[in-house]
Amino acid sequence: MKRLLTTALATVTTAAGVVIPSVLPSAESPSAWAASPTPPHVKVQSDPNPNTVVPIPPNTRTQSGLRYQGPMAGTPLGGASIRQSNPAFYHEDRDLKEFKPGDILGQRRISYHALGLKLPVNVIQIRYRTTDAQGRPSVGVTSVVRPNGKPNGKLVSYHSVYDSLNPEHSPSRAIEGDLALGTFSSGMETAVLIPFLAQGYSVAIPDIEGQKADFAAGPEYGQVTLDGIRAALNSKRLRLGAKAKVGLLGYSGGAIATNWAAQLAPKYAPDLQPNLVGAATGGTLVNPIHDVKYINGSPLWAGVLPMAVTGLARAYDLDLDPYLSPYGKRIMTKLRNASLFEVHAQFGGITYESMFKPEYKDPRSVPGLVDVLNKVNMNLAPNPKMPFMIGQTNGGFVDGTMPGPRGIGKGDGVMVTGDVRSIAHKYCSAGNRVLYREYELLPHTSAFALWYPEATVWLMDRFAGRPAPTSCGHIPRGNNLGALTQVKPAPKNPKAHQPQPGGIARIRDQINL
Repeated sequence: MKRLLTTALATVTTAAGVVIPSVLPSAESPSAWAASPTPPHVKVQSDPNPNTVVPIPPNTRTQSGLRYQGPMAGTPLGGASIRQSNPAFYHEDRDLKEFKPGDILGQRRISYHALGLKLPVNVIQIRYRTTDAQGRPSVGVTSVVRPNGKPNGKLVSYHSVYDSLNPEHSPSRAIEGDLALGTFSSGMETAVLIPFLAQGYSVAIPDIEGQKADFAAGPEYGQVTLDGIRAALNSKRLRLGAKAKVGLLGYSGGAIATNWAAQLAPKYAPDLQPNLVGAATGGTLVNPIHDVKYINGSPLWAGVLPMAVTGLARAYDLDLDPYLSPYGKRIMTKLRNASLFEVHAQFGGITYESMFKPEYKDPRSVPGLVDVLNKVNMNLAPNPKMPFMIGQTNGGFVDGTMPGPRGIGKGDGVMVTGDVRSIAHKYCSAGNRVLYREYELLPHTSAFALWYPEATVWLMDRFAGRPAPTSCGHIPRGNNLGALTQVKPAPKNPKAHQPQPGGIARIRDQINL
């Protein structure tokens, strides 16, 4: 196991995940129709101007069967992409109200791709009925990676850190072979699967943000995850069975899905509760309003702010246009399809105050926003009923994110450490055994290298039925995570100063980049 973990970590961490090694476990013959990697004669262009005309027309098939998609509108780097996925698989004509959450709508077998390269690993992709952030029926897709040898009948639900506002960056499309800046994280996470596949586990990778890419909408992440597990257990192709043991695993954006799935399971999916052996998470977004204040104006992570605002507004049909500043409208339009891979360190200096009009400088004054922020506050959600391993670090200063104001304090650069401590206390108070690890002086991305090996071993121990260790009673004090209340906007003043972004974000805005 130690050798497998060392190979899996192989070991360069990035803002999106880990670099894949050169070898993966082999599998039975993949489906014949999967396209080969991009040939040398196909040039994929990238241009700062997303409207630039490129030599290869969009959606033109190359000799290898790939479709050149062209620059992706709205991404700040104007990133070009290669598409191999079949859009028809994601479409469902039938009335979703006729199906129950987790019902299978369609299945297919494909080859696994990492960064556009086909690997000798088989995947069953399942389209299923799930529920969006507002409780409406929607479509979900999960990709279940099958082990080479005899399956051990156990399932790991792994939640990707793909963090994007573009549904075309979803893990299912990356696994099918699509290649864009926003799919890089999914490709680099391939190494995470190795220890589980080698031990006979099947690994489900759901498109946790749903089919609209509702970034940061935690309840939707959780429901999509739980219904993906239901679908996998219902699949006759996978032969897992209704009693298969299931573990939850995710870091950063993937931790949103892991925590919310665990917390929603007792009420949303009580049928799955006997299957769930435990959840391992790290670098968790607990209370978004605290994160807004923590990363506000930071040099590397501030770009997450407009991404989260956009994702939540999209998920909950919140019209923010009347309250946005001119800059706020520009940046939310520019980033409407962007991924974290394209935004990280590219929009440092963005502040909440620069995005909203002066009278709405307090987020609690924006109509409708308080209700949404309370809905995505983990502390206000039900308690889980399973053991947890939670990893968090406090070295955000390494990334240039200084401790937040009173009541927030230190973080890892993007996530607030005190909030994670508080959610650990919440789980302990509900009677769960929680192992809490706080890694000193490391930023968010680097901490993955410490968290992942421990989380993997911890989760395998839960599958083996070993008693879960606990830190309950020894976890440092956390932050107050109470509900927000609406406040009135400040009086409208035509002479009020409209703050502008700082840092790189200001420069990019001035030169229209």
